[in-house]
Parts: sequence; C-alpha cells; structure tokens
Amino acid sequence: MKKNLLLLLVLFALPFALQAETFNVKKYGARGNGKKLDSPAIQKAIDACHKAGGGTVLVPAGTYLSATIVLKDNVTLHLEKDALILGTTDYKAYDNLDPFTEGLGIDVGWALLVAVDAKNVALEGEGAIDGQGSALKERHIKTDTRPEGQRWGLRPFLLRWVRCEDIRVEGVTLKYAGAWTSHYFQCRNVNIHNVTIRSFGVAHNDGINIDGCQHVRISNCDIVSGDDALCFKTTSSKMGCDDIIVTDMKLKSNQAGIKMGTESMGGFENIKISNCHIYDTKNGGIKLFSVDGAHLRNVEISNITMDEVRTPMLFRLGARLSVFRKHEDTRQPIGVFENVVIRNVKAVAADKAQLTPPSGILITGIPGHYITNLTLEDIHIRLLGTGTPEDALSEVPEAIDKYPEVKTFGPKIPAYGVWARHVKGLKLKNVTFELKNPDARPEIICEDGDMQIYK
Repeated sequence: MKKNLLLLLVLFALPFALQAETFNVKKYGARGNGKKLDSPAIQKAIDACHKAGGGTVLVPAGTYLSATIVLKDNVTLHLEKDALILGTTDYKAYDNLDPFTEGLGIDVGWALLVAVDAKNVALEGEGAIDGQGSALKERHIKTDTRPEGQRWGLRPFLLRWVRCEDIRVEGVTLKYAGAWTSHYFQCRNVNIHNVTIRSFGVAHNDGINIDGCQHVRISNCDIVSGDDALCFKTTSSKMGCDDIIVTDMKLKSNQAGIKMGTESMGGFENIKISNCHIYDTKNGGIKLFSVDGAHLRNVEISNITMDEVRTPMLFRLGARLSVFRKHEDTRQPIGVFENVVIRNVKAVAADKAQLTPPSGILITGIPGHYITNLTLEDIHIRLLGTGTPEDALSEVPEAIDKYPEVKTFGPKIPAYGVWARHVKGLKLKNVTFELKNPDARPEIICEDGDMQIYK
C-alpha cells in the first residue's frame, strides 16, 4: 500500500517537476558581454520554455544588450545577482505591440520587456534592467529634429504588461527607462513586491503605472522617478482600476508621489493605499483626478508621511474628456468623484513650490459637478506661510477642460490651508496647519459647497 501511495505521489508531482525546467539563456547563444545584441538568444530561450509548457528562463550574471523581449505564458524570467539586461540605445530596434496615445496626446507603447495577452508570467531575481534613457535620448535627437514634445513617445518603456493575468514582479531593480518605467494595462491578479526603481534623467520617467487593472497588490517598493512615482491611469473606458491594495512604499519624484489620472476614462474604485513615505517631490504629494469621465470612488489613503513635498494634496473633478485609444473608444460624459478618505497624514511642505506662497490642500470640482463626500481626517501640514492680504483676494481659474495640474490653478491660492470649490459633504476632522511665518490668508476657504469641520 505504501509503495503504491508513493508511486501515485511521484506520478502526481511529475508534471509539476517538468514544468519547473530551467532554460539558461547562455545555452541559446547569449554572450552576456554587453557588446552584441543578446535579445534574439533570450527570446529563443523564452520561446523554448513556453513551448515546453513553462518554467524558468535563467539570466546568469553578465550584461545582456537587448532590444524588445517578449514574455509568454507560464514563463518566469529570473535575473541572477549581477545580471543586467541593458537596453540598446537604438530606439528603432524596439517594437510596439500595443500602440496607444498618452495624456499629452503623444503616440507611445514601444518597450524593452513586454508581455501581451499572457498568463502566469513573472520577472524576478536580484538582477536589474537598465534602459539607458539618457544615452538613448542623446542618440535619438541627433537624427530626429522635431520638438521634444513630439518625439519622446518613440522611446521605449522599460516594462509593459498588456491584458495579462497572474503577473508577479519581485526583487528586481529597474533603471533609467527611455519613457515610462513600468506599465500594466488591463491586467488581472498583479503582484509587485520588493522592487527598486531608479529612473530619471529624461522626461516621462513614471515609476509604476497601473492602467485599468484589477486585483492588484503592491508592497515594499522603493521608487525614485523623474515623473510620477506611483500612478494609476485608465487609458480605456472598458476596464477600470478596481480592488487594489498598496502598502509600505518609499516614493520620491520630480512630479507626484501618489497620483490617479490624468488619463481617467475608466473608474478608480476600491483602492487602499497605506504606510507610505513620500519625499522630495516637485509637483505634489497626493493627487487624485477624474477629468476624462472616470468614476473615482471608494478610495482610502492612510498613514502617510511627507517631507519636502510641493503642494501636499490636490483633488480634481474636471471635464477635459480626452480619448486615448481613438479606434477603440469614444468620449465619455463627465465623471464622478465621491467617497474618498484621506487619513493620518503628516506632511512638511517645501518652502519653494508651484504656488507662491505655498498652500496645503486644493479641492475643486466644476460648476454643476461636485466632489462629494471627501473626508480628510487627522491631517497635519507644516507650511512656509508669508501670504499677504493681496494674496487672499486671488481668483482661481475654473480651467474646466484643461490638463489638471497644481500650476493650472496658480500661481496664488487665497487660502494657505484648505481651498475648496464645488464640493458637497466635505468633512475636515482634526485637520491642522503649522506656519513657519505669519500668513494673512484664511486657513480655510470653501466656495460653492458645504463643509463640516470637526476639531
């Protein structure tokens, strides 16, 4: 009986053992010397792994010069310690397997490592992927003489995951993308853990972009990015961001630490973000936007510390109403911004900010479309002060259909603490401000709205 049971266990385990086969890229011709393109050899290893039913593609220590690499079903790409996939500086060598238009109207989608319609895919290990963004740009602009705002979209993202299921990204370091560092579009069951991002030097170096994804878990990541560090987007109305939990993040950015929008056609719902440290951001700490028709609701952000952050919070419901996948989507009606809670935040605002003098929290809908049931609880922000009586008379533009940014509403805000407009059910619970210098502006202003203040 015992022998039969043992035989059954062995036979049951055999298929799983076969699936765990390892495919070393060097056996498929990769040199790892950083001189000749190794992406064809890496792709051969991935294809062989996929054909065999799945397993691990091993990248040993070395430098692997690469153009586009495509991951496939049931493949784990494992980067050993001191393994480096180095993106070629020839931007024409990359492929765009899922073109789309981003929030500024630029066609984008080229990528170094990409998976499309794949299931059970992973990137793991102690190695790194480096896109050589600055060197790629330097080479690019020698032959492409258009203005930078028109040409940057040809530069590749570092990672792209498109309509994939069961994704895991763990342990790796992602560096110096040509554009966005990582982009997850319409994916389900995404796990991102213990990832380090150091991506800056060229424009649009977002850290993690979650674009219309569901069932997402992100934890223990350390991000220093040239653009938004942790950003949620919906470039399609067909699938929103839903059931997302983020915790234990370090976020530094030349733009925002945590952002939802600006691309905001689909919803942002049932999202919880907690235990994050945001520091040295140049354009906002927490920024939540619905400007392209999104229903942004049931979002909770808690236990956040901020240091040297320009404009700690901005909340916007607007009517830009852009379309990003023009052959697949249509313009949406004005969206909804409701039932959002920001709790337990301690922030030191930067003295030098987009607003002069700095302000802490900006909240604005548009006429007839209100930000509803926003709760700010246990918030303390330290600010420079120095506002004058003239500053208190400043008028803030509606900018109904404009790109939503702090500077859109500046350069002066008539309140130093909370300025709110077109709001219903705004609740301020133990929201306090500390000033380094006197400020002649009111602490709180609410225009066209109702607000409750609890001490």
